[in-house]
Amino acid sequence: MMKYTLITGASSGLGKEFSIQCAAKGMNLIMIALPGSNTISLAANLQIEYGVDVQVFEFDLTDTILLKEQLNHILEKYQINFLINNAGIGGTVSIRKSSLEAIDRILQVNIRSMVLITQTMLPYLLKEQKAYIMNIASMAAFTPIAYKTVYPASKAFISSFSLGLREELNDTSISISVVYPGPIMTNSGVSSRIIKQGLKGKMGLLSTPRIAGVALKQTLAGKGIIIPGFWNRLNQRLMAMLPIEIKLKIVSQAVKKELAIK
Repeated sequence: MMKYTLITGASSGLGKEFSIQCAAKGMNLIMIALPGSNTISLAANLQIEYGVDVQVFEFDLTDTILLKEQLNHILEKYQINFLINNAGIGGTVSIRKSSLEAIDRILQVNIRSMVLITQTMLPYLLKEQKAYIMNIASMAAFTPIAYKTVYPASKAFISSFSLGLREELNDTSISISVVYPGPIMTNSGVSSRIIKQGLKGKMGLLSTPRIAGVALKQTLAGKGIIIPGFWNRLNQRLMAMLPIEIKLKIVSQAVKKELAIK
């Protein structure tokens, strides 16, 4: 029976790059993305170029009933040995100006759906001779950040969840990795903010293909904590030596300046 790699948020950004690089490695794919995200076209191209089987499921991860239905359908039909929990959303805004709906969506996508997918798939992954789970956190997981409050907290959750799960399953066939990417130019808004930060913003900047390549290589090698990029690894070590109050002020001031909040 054919094995599949399941990727959430597979239609754009890092998820798209994971889809391309996994297909290039000969992996069959199950791509999960939002409706209308052009995933079917991407899947068709990957099938032609790399000769792999690609299945597409387009739905909103925040629809819990539909998510459970789709997962059950996928697990009945396909044998999965690699799960990449990539889907995630964020935003830079004062929590006083954010809508409840926007906050809830970050929690639903970044935390709830990720845990639900992982927990649902674990019994099936445990049947495999070797299986992998890759969860995408962020460098933001290492410190709280004002004006982003919910996003880094959600990424800290992913980090804690992944590392705890890795320890819990360390005597099984599943290897769990958590990836902490730095800044990624995933869209025009993010790119504009990175450019405005000048050298400071660009220091940890890596191309999306580079991040995906490092993450895949180290995950398949069984590494637990993955921080792509020398500057990001150095930054994490230096920031870890600072008291939380100082670290919080340094990072939050940069975001405040970015937003031009007076």
